[in-house]
Amino acid sequence: MLKGKTALVTGSTSGIGLGIAKALARQGANIVLNGFGDVDGPRAEVLAAGEAAGAQVAYHGADMSRVPHRDMMKYSASQFGRVDILVNNAGIQHVANVENFPVERWDSIIAINLTSALHTSRLALPAMKSANWGRIINVASVHGLVGSAQKSAYVAAKHGIVGLTKVTALENATTGVTCNAICPGWGLTPLVQKQVDAKAAEHGISNEEAKKLLLGEKEPSMQFTTPEELGELAVFFCSPAANNVRGVAWNMDGGWAQ
Repeated sequence: MLKGKTALVTGSTSGIGLGIAKALARQGANIVLNGFGDVDGPRAEVLAAGEAAGAQVAYHGADMSRVPHRDMMKYSASQFGRVDILVNNAGIQHVANVENFPVERWDSIIAINLTSALHTSRLALPAMKSANWGRIINVASVHGLVGSAQKSAYVAAKHGIVGLTKVTALENATTGVTCNAICPGWGLTPLVQKQVDAKAAEHGISNEEAKKLLLGEKEPSMQFTTPEELGELAVFFCSPAANNVRGVAWNMDGGWAQ
């Protein structure tokens, strides 16, 4: 379905971003990965996922907190042509009460989780509009719809992502460019696993018990949303069936945000 298209997925060397990159590759899209840590492993996974569809994979190591976005966009275009599908997924987390929240951590979270999506979007939109086809998918969170204690910066950033999604969709409503947000609940990503580990240590319980405790606090389905499920939702947003899906904040959260 996406043969000949190029997808740039930020924060895609693990977790949700990697799941989305693999799902798009399976549909034939060429993928530009971005993120920290191991690159060879994720690249091999995406290549394997897209092998039957002929997808190719490149990587750019832009630090999403430092506004190197123009270089990353130029690199993506030089590898495969314009960016047809932009997935803004990069994100970090820090937990503390508002009065104790470290200012530098607030600034980093807003820069990576929110501001980077503005920069990549503004750079991708001209070519998308010229081609009259494009998909911007912002990975928000259920925390773009509801709040949780001790997550002020994350919740603020994710609410901002939902707002940015709506405005981007409205500004391009008469074009072939759409913008939508995905709002996952708990997914067992490296970010969430740290919270599971902390809960297990705090209560002196096993990791499996800590997972159940975490899910029981918020997610009625008592199951984690998987990167594979989120990847398939991203594929839907890129399909002809979603041509008129514009500006939605689609929660996949097991009933959390009711």
